[in-house]
Amino acid sequence: MTASFSSGEDSAALVSHRAVVWSPDYLSYRWSADHPMNPTRLELTMSLARSLGTLEGVELLRPAAASDADLLRIHTPAYVEAVKQAGHSTTSGVLGAEAPHGLGTEDNPVFPQMHEASAILAGGSLAAAQEIAAGRTRRAVSIGGGMHHAMPDWASGFCVYNDVAIAVSWLLDNGFDRIAYIDVDAHHGDGVQHAFAHDPRVLTISLHQHPATLWPNTGWSSEVGEGSGEGTAINLPVLPGTVDALWLRGFHAVVPGALAAFRPQIVISQCGVDSHREDPLADLALTVDGQRAAFLAMRDLADRYAEGRWLAVGGGGYGLVRVVPRAWTHLIAAALDREIDTARAVPEAWQERAHALAPSVDLPETMGDGGEVDYLPWDGPGGTPETGIPSVDRALTRIDSAVIATRRACFPLLGLDPEDPRD
Repeated sequence: MTASFSSGEDSAALVSHRAVVWSPDYLSYRWSADHPMNPTRLELTMSLARSLGTLEGVELLRPAAASDADLLRIHTPAYVEAVKQAGHSTTSGVLGAEAPHGLGTEDNPVFPQMHEASAILAGGSLAAAQEIAAGRTRRAVSIGGGMHHAMPDWASGFCVYNDVAIAVSWLLDNGFDRIAYIDVDAHHGDGVQHAFAHDPRVLTISLHQHPATLWPNTGWSSEVGEGSGEGTAINLPVLPGTVDALWLRGFHAVVPGALAAFRPQIVISQCGVDSHREDPLADLALTVDGQRAAFLAMRDLADRYAEGRWLAVGGGGYGLVRVVPRAWTHLIAAALDREIDTARAVPEAWQERAHALAPSVDLPETMGDGGEVDYLPWDGPGGTPETGIPSVDRALTRIDSAVIATRRACFPLLGLDPEDPRD
């Protein structure tokens, strides 16, 4: 299959059609009863989107599981076979330090049908990529994807198969040669960066909590790609406690300039929401409002630089009831051009459903947290504003230090001036 690139929208049907990829089989990706990555978050997201009418008139695209040939684009034959055997063995759970291929650790305990559950997530992201490549849609979203930590022969960070890397690999073989991947998960997108570190056709950008403070302890600003891929890995590490306005200041100081220089044919977004201030596994301080602003920014950048081709997937996010369903409902709405006001009330029908699943959780009343998403644009080295509030000024200085370190590391390799805010 060859991707077709054309200017503007080709037809009214193409304008109106946006793909939402979903399978009830996504809910089978369940590590254990008490594991932090619980598929309840996906069920509640789809339930909330339906309750708000966001999915009205939308025919969901049900994907097939990724084939072995698909998985072998990124993973080794020995690893795929090990995943199959683990999921069909009589032993499950944590196997200890000797767990082969990372299968059976505390993060990645063995569970029944592990291969099948993981392959359907990979198949979802692949189906989204194929819809865009075929010209049947410009935007596609699959909240079940985003397993960005999986390595070629190793399960890592709750991730078995690296669905995004598989989709990127397929796109590279089917007419695309400039693919931009933006990862806004609190954890570094290490598996995707690793897969394409040497490939100049893939630009990977990751904004994440500083690696000195959070697993996987990678994603330093000095990581810029390797060999012929040097300059096509960009990392913006931010410190714990970073709030919406500062995170967005950093995002807009780095991402638009890099995309303008790279000129992608498609933008792929990993939309993990463990950056939320309530997330139990990370220490950033974004709100649902800030996460929504990030989704809209990535969508708009795809419109500006990639003729609207945008593939969005899920990722991390362990505020299973209060955070993930609202954030990813905003993501689905962004893809469908059905944006939801953050002041809108959460439907009572959804609250009843959520209460039945999590009776002890204090449920949100609105689709936002009242976050402050207005940000001061980065204005170059030495341009950090002074508010007169010491804590705010220190935070501004810290994000600006991260911005200039990242820009100085990678912008010259893209032909950009790291000191010039116009780049």
